[in-house]
Amino acid sequence: MAITTSAKKAIRQSLRRKAQNLIYKDKIKTLLKEVKKLILAKKTEEAKKILPQVFKILDKSAKVGVIKKNTADRKKSRIAKALAKSLK
Repeated sequence: MAITTSAKKAIRQSLRRKAQNLIYKDKIKTLLKEVKKLILAKKTEEAKKILPQVFKILDKSAKVGVIKKNTADRKKSRIAKALAKSLK
């Protein structure tokens, strides 16, 4: 257990940050699952409507440092590619 006050503060900060990061990660996971499910079900119009939300949460989480920028770009690219493939 932390003894110094600075170590105690660091623990409080890390717990707060962890909680915030989990919110972003859960939101990313649920939105990606939803879009993938819609694409597999051939509901491309509904998937198109959710796509801006997915891009927004990925960009925001990359901006605040929850995930890396390249990871966000890769996920966006793969979802857009899958959606474009299902439109054909």
